[in-house]
Amino acid sequence: MKYLHTMIRVTDPDGTIAFFKLLGLEEVRRMDSEKGRFTLIFLAAPGDHDAQVELTHNWDPEPYTGGRNFGHLAYRVDNIYETCQRLHDGGVTINRPPRDGHMAFVRTPDNISIELLQEGGALAPAEPWASMPNTGEW
Repeated sequence: MKYLHTMIRVTDPDGTIAFFKLLGLEEVRRMDSEKGRFTLIFLAAPGDHDAQVELTHNWDPEPYTGGRNFGHLAYRVDNIYETCQRLHDGGVTINRPPRDGHMAFVRTPDNISIELLQEGGALAPAEPWASMPNTGEW
């Protein structure tokens, strides 16, 4: 067996791609299906195409609720503070800040939870993250 990808449905492909680019992922392939009326967009971390996220955009609008019911995607990052700052500067809410220097949560434009974990164990607690409260759900 080999892990291939995790699929999430999205209503705003451009916004979701922009979110994942801020996170550090890149688009690795795309497929449009005229007959099925959908687009599949595959994203992965640079140099790690074995773990992909498949964004499914159905062309006919439909509401998606309960993104939290999905659970979350998790990514290990080189520096959790730099990653959270880049996301914050890009307009992303840091729902669970990395107060412990180890873990943070953010959400995609379609409310899919993303867990960020510090590579190699926790960094020393640092401001403004150490005293930042949670925002919304994560």
